[in-house]
Amino acid sequence: MTQAPTSSRSTARSSVRRHDREILALAVPAFGALVAEPLFLMVDSAVVGHLGTAQLAGFGVAAALLSTAVNVFVFLAYATTGAVARRVGAGDLAGAIRQGMDGIWLALLLGAVVVALAFPAAPALADLFGASDTAAPYATTYLRISALGIPAMLVVLAATGVLRGLQNTRTPLYVAVGGFAANAALNATLVYAAGLGIAGSAWGTVIAQNAMAAVYLVVVVRGARRHGTSLRPDAAGIRACAHAGTPLLIRTLSLRAVMLIATAVAARLGDADIAAHQIVLSLWTLLAFALDAIAIAGQAIIGRYLGASDAEGARAACRRMVQWGVICGVVLGVLVIASRPLFIPLFTTDPVVRDTLLPALLVAAVTQPISGVVMVLDGVLMGAGDGPYLAWAMLITLAVFAPAALLVPALGGGLTALWWTMTLMMAVRMATLWLRARSGRWIVTGAVRA
Repeated sequence: MTQAPTSSRSTARSSVRRHDREILALAVPAFGALVAEPLFLMVDSAVVGHLGTAQLAGFGVAAALLSTAVNVFVFLAYATTGAVARRVGAGDLAGAIRQGMDGIWLALLLGAVVVALAFPAAPALADLFGASDTAAPYATTYLRISALGIPAMLVVLAATGVLRGLQNTRTPLYVAVGGFAANAALNATLVYAAGLGIAGSAWGTVIAQNAMAAVYLVVVVRGARRHGTSLRPDAAGIRACAHAGTPLLIRTLSLRAVMLIATAVAARLGDADIAAHQIVLSLWTLLAFALDAIAIAGQAIIGRYLGASDAEGARAACRRMVQWGVICGVVLGVLVIASRPLFIPLFTTDPVVRDTLLPALLVAAVTQPISGVVMVLDGVLMGAGDGPYLAWAMLITLAVFAPAALLVPALGGGLTALWWTMTLMMAVRMATLWLRARSGRWIVTGAVRA
């Protein structure tokens, strides 16, 4: 009578350990790759911040615009990861790589369009998003130069999605470490040694981004040749990739709208506020990408389980990843609070910026457990191909956040109040994603989601 419960508990523990091994094997390397972009921005923030407050304020506006230009197309990585992982679970490796090649061609096309639009519009964009008269020239300079790296970053997104779907997160880690090291060295050399100022920071980042894209293309092309997959663009495949990514594009545009609204509000609060906001936002983005490492593991694992028609395995993996998200969020929040005396001086010596920064930083820290749940569930639903729901959920979140954030200056609030509205935004996201996960409607099995 006692053997069955004991056996059941042993099986459950074995299942948990198996999921933990899978999550760690994918999430730990994925963390290194995910933090490449925020680390780029943090290095640039630290370098530019020591040039002056006006330069950092201009960089803050330009960085928000550039992040938007790249991250609205994050579906190139996320949608590709889940779709490729489904085919891997179904045993169709050639089809998985072909789908990834379609994403890379789409990335090149989209990158060319974004550069053509961003370069001439740089001054108007800087003005639109609240850059002051002193900060606007620096924002325009950084934006125009850095726009040249956008096609490379979109290729990086698409190629990374292919490798993640193939359950390979180690190669993106190696590329990210190399890119980060190159960016840091180039920034220090071009900004200070070459005396190029903020333009040197932008050029260093562009060079590093293009080098990363070149390495990814070599890896993916080798894989395509090994499996006999064509490298030629396929119009039907590119259109299908774009169609599948449209809901995630809507979801990402809504999320980026949240970030841009926050930056625009901070810019209107003053140069010290936008400078402090950029520092907090850089850290918050780094923490989000750290938590998203578990979500990336979720995309690959959930996609593989559903492709193999293992619905129960997908449910169990989802439950375990949510637990990981909460624990990691608590740890990250504590680390931010404990390390603040070391962190703040790295980015600014301006006492006004420091005083503005500290309380907003603490708000960002206490939000991290909520962020952990949000990032994980977002990844699970992406891995399941549940893009339409993610689009509607993010539109609802934007509808709640936008009026709350825009009321901050009207009601006399400062940067800390603005960051409390960011906490509200994350709470709404958690509620919508939790309801979907509990419903089980995201579980659709097969090599291709119908």
